[in-house]
Amino acid sequence: MSERADGWVRTAREGAVLTVTLDRADQLNAQTPATWAALRAVGESLDDGVRVVVVRGVGRAFSAGLDRTLFSADPGVPGGLAELGSLPTEAAQERIRGYQAAFRWLRSPGVVSVAAVQGHAIGAGAQLALACDLRVFTEDAQLRLPEAGLGLVPDLTGTSTLVELVGYSRAVEICLTGRAVGAAEAVTTGLANLAVPTAELDGAVADLVAALLGPDTDAARETLALVRSAVRNGPDEQDAAERAAQVRRLRRLAGRD
Repeated sequence: MSERADGWVRTAREGAVLTVTLDRADQLNAQTPATWAALRAVGESLDDGVRVVVVRGVGRAFSAGLDRTLFSADPGVPGGLAELGSLPTEAAQERIRGYQAAFRWLRSPGVVSVAAVQGHAIGAGAQLALACDLRVFTEDAQLRLPEAGLGLVPDLTGTSTLVELVGYSRAVEICLTGRAVGAAEAVTTGLANLAVPTAELDGAVADLVAALLGPDTDAARETLALVRSAVRNGPDEQDAAERAAQVRRLRRLAGRD
């Protein structure tokens, strides 16, 4: 594998929309540590003007997961799983923490993220799609988390978001069986917001982005924060968060802030 300095990640900005594209179609957008470094850098460079982030992959797959060379048993392969396993425990965990940062920023405050998923989203590819707030699937899309069958675990923020979306028991089944979740099931279970023919993916994503940009910026960001916190807050804490957010909005509308 010959690494590219940009990790096969390119970005394009149009107004308040940032599009992040995995650009490695010949390898089904397989990911490497360089990919994660590039994604993390994109997150670290976000500015307040970005309201929507669209994540997509070129070619016939969103992302087929890890580059095959990373599975080498040779600990001398830079960035490989064998090398990672040979590190001291704290060093290995710290490295994985850095990889996770490439995914977790997609839930940054004030930013709505949308994954445009075609073809396969496997392993790291599935977790990149899961890291986003919303997902649009093509009708042929399939999401899989095969890590347990390989003697590994999903470690790129995928477990928390999967449970949020489909619940505990279905998340257990998806992770331990490693089976493919097709587009129709993904919509039914909440993994995907909608599924469309491949030719309509770009249009569907554009329509969704336009709708997300419709509300007042500050109101949208306050609402997004509330919905995200509701996943983990108890009722009393969430009620208090709603009250505080509404008072901030009313004061802003009244010109007092």
